[in-house]
Amino acid sequence: MESYLLEFGNLLLRWLHVIAAIAWIGESIYFVMLDNSLTPPKGEQDPRYDLLGEMSSVHGGGFYHNQKYLTRPPFPLDDKLHWSFWKSYTTWLSGFALFCLLYLSNPAVYLANPASPWAWAAVLTPTEVNIAAIALLIVGWLVYDELCRRISPEMQRDGLLSVAVAFMMAGVAYFSSHVFQGRAAFLLTGAVMATCMSANVLFWIIPGQRRMVAALQAGEAPNPLDGKRGKQRSVHNTYFTLPVVFLMISNHYAFAYSNDTAWFIMVLFILAGALIRQYFVLRHRGENVLTLLAASAIMLLVIGMIAAPSSTPSDNATNSASAASSHVTPSASTLAEDKGKDSGMQSVASVLHQRCVACHAAKPSQPGFAAAPAGIRLDNERDIRLHYLKIKQAVASKYMPLANTTKMSEEERQLIAQWQP
Repeated sequence: MESYLLEFGNLLLRWLHVIAAIAWIGESIYFVMLDNSLTPPKGEQDPRYDLLGEMSSVHGGGFYHNQKYLTRPPFPLDDKLHWSFWKSYTTWLSGFALFCLLYLSNPAVYLANPASPWAWAAVLTPTEVNIAAIALLIVGWLVYDELCRRISPEMQRDGLLSVAVAFMMAGVAYFSSHVFQGRAAFLLTGAVMATCMSANVLFWIIPGQRRMVAALQAGEAPNPLDGKRGKQRSVHNTYFTLPVVFLMISNHYAFAYSNDTAWFIMVLFILAGALIRQYFVLRHRGENVLTLLAASAIMLLVIGMIAAPSSTPSDNATNSASAASSHVTPSASTLAEDKGKDSGMQSVASVLHQRCVACHAAKPSQPGFAAAPAGIRLDNERDIRLHYLKIKQAVASKYMPLANTTKMSEEERQLIAQWQP
């Protein structure tokens, strides 16, 4: 019962996270579109107000006329003033709760990377790897914030700042992919960006806007730097958006994060997402740009890297696989009941029974699982044959078993990789 409640809680929390993220991102994209679609006001303007631009639009059976004022609006700043922050906070809080529920609660399986090329990372205890994950989020925000403060404190060098932030994210991708498991590495890199986005709202955008409103209500002139700093961080959030969305959904696609060059693939996806967002930003301004073509070229490069054939297995590997096939004894389970099954199927079924069925079964024996992950059962021949391509890919890429907690050997991996049902 506990496992089912955990799964149901996971479902509801994930739903909340997605709803909040859609609302936040949708509102953010709308205001970026609005900002970049403004046209200079026509006719003589009231000098008491600083109308920056306006836009007319049609939607939902009606017509709208939007106007943007920098510091002196002609309308009262009362309780009807709309603020945009709870969507951001809800998205981050629900996402972090999901991370605690799924990853921090079982770090040995979902976070630890015993195959890390860095010796110290390969031997991290569950507690240490949890601390490393949380520290990455905190340090990522602190470094990003310092870059903004030091490189472009008055928005005079935002171009240089963008380059610095890009290099910072490349460093985060490299670090996370060497310390954590592939899926967790992609997720944590996205979480660093998402943390910077929500922290921008919490520490810069909203406080600056509150100071501006307070000054206007007191009959004083607002500090224009508050508006500029808020705009700077809002623009950063815009370019973080699509990379974060990709990194958060990437845990469904092992071919991306189980690659030997996963960190570089991650960087390319981040760059592609930023370029796609740049295309829409400039498109709203009426500019014809080639960033979408550049993003497409990057995607083709990623596809080439992922789909590139691996080297042909050596004779030693082939011999090892053959030896494994001859020495693995079928288990006394329903997987090997039919004596007419071919020996290859029996050997593969035996390996899967020993290494995978604790989770991938109708009723998993592994604590925390109410049903087989992704609905893939490996406790019967029919389902093994049905999912054999996914099995071969996940095992050959060393994504499964997670953290290799069941100690699948290289010979067993070769046996499954070369198996043809």
